Amino acid sequence: MIPDNPFSRAGGWCLYLAALGSLAVALPREFIVPGGAHFILLIGGIGLWRYSVGITHFVRGMYFLHHAYPILRRKARKLGDEGAPSHVFLMVTSFRIDAATTAQVYESIIREAIDCGWPTTVVASIVELSDEMLMRSLWRKLNPPERVQLNLVRIPGTGKRDGLAYGFRAISRAIPDDNAIVAVVDGDTVLDPGVVRKTAPYFKLMPQVGALTTNEFCEVKGSYMMSEWHKLRFAQRHINMCSMGLSRRVLTLTGRMSVFRASVVTRPEFISDVEYDSLNHWRLGQFRFLTGDDKSSWYSMMRLGYDTFYVPDASIHTVEHPPDPSFIRSARQLMFRWYGNNLRQNSRATKLGPGRLGWFTWYVLWDQRISMWTSILGLTAAIVAAIKYSGVILIAYLLWIGLTRLVLSAMLVATGHPVGPAYPLILYFNQIFGSLMKIYVFFRLDRQSWTRQKTSYSTDSASFQQRMNRWSSRIMTFSASSVFLATVMFIV
Repeated sequence: MIPDNPFSRAGGWCLYLAALGSLAVALPREFIVPGGAHFILLIGGIGLWRYSVGITHFVRGMYFLHHAYPILRRKARKLGDEGAPSHVFLMVTSFRIDAATTAQVYESIIREAIDCGWPTTVVASIVELSDEMLMRSLWRKLNPPERVQLNLVRIPGTGKRDGLAYGFRAISRAIPDDNAIVAVVDGDTVLDPGVVRKTAPYFKLMPQVGALTTNEFCEVKGSYMMSEWHKLRFAQRHINMCSMGLSRRVLTLTGRMSVFRASVVTRPEFISDVEYDSLNHWRLGQFRFLTGDDKSSWYSMMRLGYDTFYVPDASIHTVEHPPDPSFIRSARQLMFRWYGNNLRQNSRATKLGPGRLGWFTWYVLWDQRISMWTSILGLTAAIVAAIKYSGVILIAYLLWIGLTRLVLSAMLVATGHPVGPAYPLILYFNQIFGSLMKIYVFFRLDRQSWTRQKTSYSTDSASFQQRMNRWSSRIMTFSASSVFLATVMFIV
């Protein structure tokens, strides 16, 4: 167990810099690649393009965080009572989360309902009797005022999508007006104080915004590497959300916590999109989405013509429970779910076109498909070149990776999230391992898994269509990988 304190972090950074120094010393002073100038030029050009995408996100994110958003925040505050919602619904879905975390989450929601000062209904969409008893116990203990109401919705344990749909229908029966808002909170999300008052006025300030999401921090019930991995992802998420928030096109209405207009989540077509979302794939046929309700709600918002926004100074804390004690196995399972959700969403989202999404958002969505191959291009080229020319190329490549990831880690300091000495290594792990997982998932979009509930939707059965899907996925993966490797060998 590695302690997480200033001394261990300083020691970690010293060790990382010493490793970089060793690589630099090991590199010959006059290092050249015999006959390889053309491939260095090409790989370098692709690298510059990839880095330019990241730099663009960083510059846009910093502009939003330090210039555009403060202007909007001042305007929101000037609204005063005019920015208040007519009613607040705090809807939480909870299933098979440990009692300590559930109690922490429920208490934060009830306290937020009390402290926001507006008429509020807590809607708890729950499966198990123990969760209902826990909620009622906390309700009696905190004793909310009369303007705060509780609506318990007991549902079968058929998944989060059903839980959301039941909750949305319960809210629609209250017939909320156009100024009411709904905060959708996951069962492992603890609300930071004031998150409702910080987010609500933006719906009045920007009438076209249909939903928004907030900054996230995490507490991880796992190893040091797993904890750092999650924290790094949230730091990167903050920059990307700020960048996309500038265009009012955040790409995910995060399931952990997002706020919607009540008039949106009570629309039958929106509820249907979340409950019964499916994809009609040219090779895999039609299949329902098991996970990725946040992607479904985002796509529905785009399709219905709403904007989406990001509030960087409103935050939540999530309690992360890795699905497996092993870091690699946990990362594989989580990446399989996350990237599957992204890629299932991607193809139909790009069809909305730049006219609806804006050119930058449209480009970013297309880039998600390309980056899975370009991210492993450098490593593949370095290995092929090392075999063909000299093993020294691998030393130069590792030195380049170490230096660039050091710079990227330093840039994350600007997010306000903690930055640890393992970040450069995790950044590279995410790039390579993440790309391989994306390629694997891209050809198996019909395969889905749910890490918390340990349920899965798989095509591994005996029907002809399912056998065709399984074998065609293998052939497609092999063919695409072969073309990629042949291209790299031709370049090098």
